[in-house]
Amino acid sequence: MDKMISYLLLLGNIVLLVTGQVLFKIGLGRSGGLHWGKLVTSPAIVGGVALYGIATLLWFAVLTRLPLSVAYPMQAFAYVLAMVPAYYIFKETISPLKLAGVAVILIGVYLLAKS
Repeated sequence: MDKMISYLLLLGNIVLLVTGQVLFKIGLGRSGGLHWGKLVTSPAIVGGVALYGIATLLWFAVLTRLPLSVAYPMQAFAYVLAMVPAYYIFKETISPLKLAGVAVILIGVYLLAKS
């Protein structure tokens, strides 16, 4: 059960990081690009930074429970998870080559979880 909690904390960290990136992308789009004056007052950017802060606190908990050699590479799952909002929110194309890359990442994450 303790191992399950460790992996749930790690998954929470990953979800928060990906959601923060989505908010960053939205905020940058709404501000018209990299305009620092607009970005510091953007609710999406501020929300993304807040999620990153919470994700960091979860990461601290993960590091107390899992070896770094397992936890850090498993964050590659963020690449897989980020494909979902990339496709559905930002209308990005997901090529067969990207899907193959996702498959490789998923196999790697699976192997790490089993070690």
